[in-house]
Amino acid sequence: MSTVIPETANEASTPEVVATWIGDALARYGLATVLAWIGLLKFTSYEAQGIQPLVANSPFMSWLYQVFSETTFSTILGIIEVTAAVLLAVKPWWPRWSLVGSVMSIGLFVATISFLFTTPGIGEEAAGGFPLLSMTGQFLIKDVALLGISVWTLADALRAARIAHQA
Repeated sequence: MSTVIPETANEASTPEVVATWIGDALARYGLATVLAWIGLLKFTSYEAQGIQPLVANSPFMSWLYQVFSETTFSTILGIIEVTAAVLLAVKPWWPRWSLVGSVMSIGLFVATISFLFTTPGIGEEAAGGFPLLSMTGQFLIKDVALLGISVWTLADALRAARIAHQA
């Protein structure tokens, strides 16, 4: 994904430019939608209980339950995810703020990808175990792609911030 800048008015409607514009918008605002939606779910007890086994089995994050209750940690995480989503979405107006949202998003997805290595039951035992993924493993593996999109939004926001600074 890269920004295509048409040289002439005729190039502005080429399939490449249109597909790039649509892809860029879907990547950025799709990521923002996913983060916002999942972040809002963190305010429910269902989601707080759902993430408990992931966090509790993580050597990097299990200590958080010694500091916060499941509900409080889930709420804090929800605030972080919704904030990242909003910051990703403001890139056309405030690209530097969107940089912060991208960095937050990268951190969130690196953390969730770590659960692939720390959560028991990621491999489907009935099918022979890893690399055959359980439902939990399938839920987590998508975060590899979301991490890639997060890195792309960072590059896109950096480019936009540079252009805004030069103007």
